[in-house]
Amino acid sequence: MTLLGSAVHRALDRVRSGAALDADDAEALLAASGPDEETLAALAGRLRDEGLAAAGRAGVITYSRKVFVPLTTLCRDRCHYCVFVDTPGQLALLRKPAYMSPEQVLQVVRQGQALGCKEALLTLGDRPEERWPEARAWLDDHGFASTVDYVAHIAALITAETGMLVHANPGVMTEDELRRLRTVSPSMGMMLETTSRRLFEERGQVHYGSPDKDPDLRLAVIEDAGRLRVPFTTGILVGIGETIRDRAESLVAIRDAHLRHAASGRGHVQEVIVQNFRAKAQTAMRDAPDADLDEYVRTVAVARLVMGPHMRIQVPPNLSDPREFARLVAAGIDDWGGVSPLTADHVNPERPWPHVDDLASATADLGYTLRERLTAHPEYVRDAETWLDPGLAPAVAVLADPDTGLAAAGSRVSTVENAGRTGPGAPAAPTEATYGPRSSPRPVATRLAERAADDPASLDDAEWVDLLESTGEALDVLARTADDVRRYTVGEAVSMVVNRNLTSTGFRATPTGEPGTFSLDEVAEIAADAAALGATEICVQGRLPDAEDPAAYLAIARTITAAAPTLHLHAYRPQDVRDLADRGGLGLPGALAALRDAGVDTVPGTGVKVLSERVRALVAPDDLDIARWEEGIITAHEAGFRSTSVLFYGHVETAAERIAHLRRLRGIQERTRGFTEFVPIPLPGPAGGVPLVPGRAAIDEHRAMVAVSRLLLSGSIAHVQIPWTRVGRDTAATLLRSGGDDLGGTLLDGRVRPDTGIEQGLEFPRADAERLAARLLRPFRQRTTDYREVSR
Repeated sequence: MTLLGSAVHRALDRVRSGAALDADDAEALLAASGPDEETLAALAGRLRDEGLAAAGRAGVITYSRKVFVPLTTLCRDRCHYCVFVDTPGQLALLRKPAYMSPEQVLQVVRQGQALGCKEALLTLGDRPEERWPEARAWLDDHGFASTVDYVAHIAALITAETGMLVHANPGVMTEDELRRLRTVSPSMGMMLETTSRRLFEERGQVHYGSPDKDPDLRLAVIEDAGRLRVPFTTGILVGIGETIRDRAESLVAIRDAHLRHAASGRGHVQEVIVQNFRAKAQTAMRDAPDADLDEYVRTVAVARLVMGPHMRIQVPPNLSDPREFARLVAAGIDDWGGVSPLTADHVNPERPWPHVDDLASATADLGYTLRERLTAHPEYVRDAETWLDPGLAPAVAVLADPDTGLAAAGSRVSTVENAGRTGPGAPAAPTEATYGPRSSPRPVATRLAERAADDPASLDDAEWVDLLESTGEALDVLARTADDVRRYTVGEAVSMVVNRNLTSTGFRATPTGEPGTFSLDEVAEIAADAAALGATEICVQGRLPDAEDPAAYLAIARTITAAAPTLHLHAYRPQDVRDLADRGGLGLPGALAALRDAGVDTVPGTGVKVLSERVRALVAPDDLDIARWEEGIITAHEAGFRSTSVLFYGHVETAAERIAHLRRLRGIQERTRGFTEFVPIPLPGPAGGVPLVPGRAAIDEHRAMVAVSRLLLSGSIAHVQIPWTRVGRDTAATLLRSGGDDLGGTLLDGRVRPDTGIEQGLEFPRADAERLAARLLRPFRQRTTDYREVSR
């Protein structure tokens, strides 16, 4: 047996005996391989299960439903892997404030409140006022002594106004700052990341030049949090150049600090995050490899064994492929951390959160139940007298199950009864010093746009029409407000799917040689070619000719699935499905079931111009009548299909009819949650359709439409897609700064029958889209059809 093998076995024996592991043990286990690695994971999983049973929630893995609030992206540090941080110059180009205003924060938080979120995660850069005069000036202008002072104000404001609980993550804090934030935040956090001094002190390493990444400084914060009895979240980052010895020492350091400050039989570290490094474009580490999966899983298991059965071990679910979840759960995790139904992960904008329902399903498939917790973990909630500030305890109690300490089933946040309390944790009264110039009277258009961002449901139709008909400065305000809502909800990423179109109207069972037509054999060739070119989606739509057997809808789907099983099949509008249902004699539910069996994954929500019978009769009498279109899309959603949604504008419709259309889509979404995105599509041509406002330029028509769509649908349909094929790339860039976040598809023509797609001859290669996003100083993200991460 090798020396390493002997050390691994000694460490495993110590685990079995219940002994506390030291750094030598942890280092040996981090290098385990083969059967020893399997034993390591098995012991970690068993220890986790024992801890959950002892906590009274056997078989439960937790998560927190949250909104992510990036209070400022200025920072004095220069970490080599970070895309979260901006410079003042970048902020100016992005038209982004140095700090989110209270109004902007509440706009996001209230939307999260409506979606059932109970946690507001405040994340920001470390002490930007120490590096950037612009940050110091903003704080001075608004009456705050420091960034942490502003964090405390915002935290108190969030709980007072919405009842949501804040998890403050402002980086390195002094003991006095921790004490102040404890009165307004039931839990706090700061990643240790690593104890490696080499990564901090050596030129060229990831933390060089970042004063707040001094390991000794960060360990001191963890110690101070323990003395003050702050439920604290910390963890390590795997794959940033640290050695396995560094990982071992980091885990042991966290464990020892936790145990040194035990109160009521429990230490203050409520969870340890084991986070895997993911390389990001436009950073110094853009070419570094992602954290190795095997090393990552071993680190998770060793974290469990070092920390013991009663610690919560968290991994961020958006940083791993769902196919990797089984290994992470087997290695001993019991928490997925915060997951948002509204906001992006602003630190990892290229990695969207999983849908909570999908996460619950994946967790159930692995034999565990997903349960919602609060930002403070159950043990700290149940022992509020020890761990929570008395002024916060009532707000926590409103949301907590008194028996388990988890989030109470069905609990909803609302303004807590003690919102008007005074004292160190209470929000300051709004004053000129607090709110600065925004407390002065603002133009009617500005106030209306802010109301739309804050609470879309509060505007009546006439007010929405006023916004849609904005011109001049009022339109500029509208577009800026909508873009802020986009920025602080779905984030900065510009997304796009690599896809190809196939127009099923061109199908012929017997080849004719006509341009744009194709046979079943060519369907297979087209699909295989698209996959070979890197497409992840093929979009098929169009009503079959009456002379063709409606069973061809199913034959096309089966052929694509067989020829290119990796492609996501996005196929058939409600009008097409209705044709299959009627002529095929299947009925609507039967047609949808048959399409599912044939391999269809999602459906286009096109085939309608405006949800108005008046408009349909005038411009598209051959479209499905509105009631049948709506029945078709709702039935598809209820059958498990997700879909796009659209509005074709610039015909004969009025502003009020556009608003009614958006409201109707929002109503469907509230019922089914089936829409993935909304696409406002103008009439083609140089004029861009009939303007709502006589003489208003086409670009302003589009800006108003995109901005109102973002505001009215915010909190309902997350993504607003810009139809670049209709407006062109330059205008698309402008609309991405008016509330848009997505460019749709690349529309590859392919090498096989390129004439068979409805928009053939128009391509937007991924490289071009990346350049457009870079021009806007925004990251680019290739997505799947349903806005998930593309599997590697």
